[in-house]
Amino acid sequence: MSNKPKERLAVLQILLSITETSGAYNQHCLAMPDKRDITICTYFRPSMAVPKELTLLAGDNSLIGFLRTLKAAVAEKKFDIIHAHSPHVGFLFVVFDLPRLRKFKRSTVYNVQNSYQNYKLRNKLLMIPVFAYFQRVVCCSQACLESFPRFYKWLAGDRLCVIPNGLDVDRVDRIMAYSPRLHQNGSFTVASVGRLIEIKNPFAILSAFQQSDDQLSRLMFIGEGHLRDSLATEIEARGLCERVELTGLIPRDKVFENLSKADVVVSASRGEGLPVAVIEAMACRCPVILSDIEPHREIAAGADFIPLIHPDDVSGFARGIERFRQMSASERAEIGEKCRRLAEERYGLTAMHRGYQEVYTQVLGKH
Repeated sequence: MSNKPKERLAVLQILLSITETSGAYNQHCLAMPDKRDITICTYFRPSMAVPKELTLLAGDNSLIGFLRTLKAAVAEKKFDIIHAHSPHVGFLFVVFDLPRLRKFKRSTVYNVQNSYQNYKLRNKLLMIPVFAYFQRVVCCSQACLESFPRFYKWLAGDRLCVIPNGLDVDRVDRIMAYSPRLHQNGSFTVASVGRLIEIKNPFAILSAFQQSDDQLSRLMFIGEGHLRDSLATEIEARGLCERVELTGLIPRDKVFENLSKADVVVSASRGEGLPVAVIEAMACRCPVILSDIEPHREIAAGADFIPLIHPDDVSGFARGIERFRQMSASERAEIGEKCRRLAEERYGLTAMHRGYQEVYTQVLGKH
């Protein structure tokens, strides 16, 4: 028997961009350099440094620059797997490969990261050739898969499957070891993690917080988006500037540190793929209050300690916040432990990568 170590899979990860909130980067690249030989090709220039263990070929924010970078990537080495992570780069890879007589098609995997209704019309159209072309199309949740019209499911056929998004629990634990759960002067802190955009429904959270207000509680919005200025104006108009904080976009490790100060995390989102921010909060042992949408139902299945409230039921969210505030710290901690166990058992990164390893093996088996 040969003692030669097994070579790592060479994987080209094609991303639109690299940011603090990029699930494709955090889950598929940053967590895997010791297990796979990863090269990253991006359309946009990264907004952050990339570890030297990862090979980065960055575009210059232009179509020509991206195609040039993609050409350089596939010329540099033979990849076992080519994995695309957005409608834009998926479509552009199809355009790139068709003149080459589908040379790379048999090695391709595409990742669907959102539910169908949350995509713009342009992106829905871009995904039509993507679903038809890629060797495997992987949805990030069962709710995500079920959201797609029958036409897309027909296009992908038996190449379509589900692998739930995963969370790097070890990374959470490393940060939480230095930032154990804190409570500021006995005050009650509500947190919301996500982009400040319409579909995330941040104004409903602000209104619910105000309705449940005891003049001592705090609210923290973690994230950035085009609604930030109007949300800040509304916070000022309601006289809540001293107790509502807008952190903006912060490093992921800092997100976990902030969650260590929270007593409950609220998501009033109207649409998701599989909300990693919610799973991160649960892994940080934070109780959660979630909007009653299909992806949140998937997370909360069998978990009676996670309340589900209609996205437009501001009073319902207010009552949920009030209920958690009236609990003792030990009661909230008990629910937080249940949330942690659920996040770790269902949505750990190990389980996600086990699923992708099976998909990669199936793709390689057809070479």
